Amino acid sequence: MSEVDDLYQATIVDHDRAPRHVGPLAEATHHATVDNPLCGDVITVHARIIDGTVANLTFEGRGCALSRAAASIMTTMVRGHTTEAASRLATAFEHFVQTAPDAAIPDELGELRAFAGVRRFRSRRVCAMLAFRTLMQALTSGT
Repeated sequence: MSEVDDLYQATIVDHDRAPRHVGPLAEATHHATVDNPLCGDVITVHARIIDGTVANLTFEGRGCALSRAAASIMTTMVRGHTTEAASRLATAFEHFVQTAPDAAIPDELGELRAFAGVRRFRSRRVCAMLAFRTLMQALTSGT
């Protein structure tokens, strides 16, 4: 493993073991639950949207380290940003995990760069994207 791989692995392990922004959100205005029937991962997103901004965001989930870590990182990156910015990040992340394993890793993805390794495994890409797909469903469907 390279130093970069070690760093990315450490980020995923950290967010899996100590996930941020976990639990229900009493004042949520938007909710969604999405599961991955192939592996059994389930993510629920709770968001409070005020004037087009993600004022608060939490998740509940069970599943693999990739899906839980991605949800944790997503909540930290999206809170306080507009729903449009959240959508752009979701699109950028999905594009990133679908690119070739040796493609450049965009800096603007922040800690989401930790998921570079999933590009080598098609089945793991779904795990990494589950939280963003849940968020996008919550934003389009409301409560």
